[in-house]
Amino acid sequence: MIALLLVVFPTGRYLLRAAWEEAVILARRRPITDVVDDPDTDDATRVKLRLVLAARTFASDSVRLRSGDSFTMYSRLRRDTLVLVLSGAYRDELKRYTWWFPIVGRVPYKGYFDFAAAKKARQSMRDDGFDTSLRPASAFSTLGFFNDPILSTTLAADSIELANTVIHELTHNTFYAPGQAVFNESFANFTGGRGAEWFFRSRNSLDATEEAAARWEDEKTLARFWSALHHTIDSAFTAHPGGGGLARQARLAARDTIYRRARVELVDSLGPRLRTVGPRYLERVPLDNAALLARRVYLTDLDMFDEVYARENAELPRAIDRIIALAKSRPKDPFGAVRDWLAKR
Repeated sequence: MIALLLVVFPTGRYLLRAAWEEAVILARRRPITDVVDDPDTDDATRVKLRLVLAARTFASDSVRLRSGDSFTMYSRLRRDTLVLVLSGAYRDELKRYTWWFPIVGRVPYKGYFDFAAAKKARQSMRDDGFDTSLRPASAFSTLGFFNDPILSTTLAADSIELANTVIHELTHNTFYAPGQAVFNESFANFTGGRGAEWFFRSRNSLDATEEAAARWEDEKTLARFWSALHHTIDSAFTAHPGGGGLARQARLAARDTIYRRARVELVDSLGPRLRTVGPRYLERVPLDNAALLARRVYLTDLDMFDEVYARENAELPRAIDRIIALAKSRPKDPFGAVRDWLAKR
């Protein structure tokens, strides 16, 4: 009966495809140590795999993240992109389109291993009047349910992004609040950003440490931009309440004007202050409700997490433990729990 339901319902078919793809990834696994010792392994791959093992050990021993067996194996894929991630938003209100899945609850994105299906789903959402965002992802976490290998798609990143990714994903193994995707991803973004900086400092890699720190500062700067833009768009929508007709037209006109101005600010004002983000990205990054809300998933209240880090004497393990404890104390409002703790200090 369960198998029949999985086949008949769209969510069931999607989960079956995801399970199949995960099975393929797991079947292709090889111990990283074996790949490193293999004389047929090219030097670039060998260096990066050693970095993965070092970052994993650091995350477990020095940052106290739960690593389990994750990132002890390597899986080479036959394509350059692992998965396409679809997200959507209503055009005249800052409201995410969400999907529900077992265990993780309701989330504001959906990953597709079938790229044609992803593009079809995006077009269907557009036809229904939603803003959409479809972007590639090179890694994902099964939250410790499986021995997540490092993937060849992830290995394409530079050393700083690679260390960041390992620490980010191990954060999900350590703590994941059901139904709180924005908190989970933003928290892991903080842990990965600061964790990469800590990792390279522990290796006495001065240039890499400075680059990791600069990337984190740029990430926080962009997070402030997206937060301010979110507030401006929300205020414009609030100023034109009501259902369809003239009110909706007014909201759409207001948002288009705001996004045009935001592009100018992004390129002319913010761009010169960023050390690790080039102008081409700022000129081409999509600006609509889907893009805005998709970035807010990963970039919400990064300064708040960094403030906890500062209050814990810039000790990353202590900051992580504090944030997790606060989030557990208020499962329905983890951001509020952290903010309230900061307000009392």
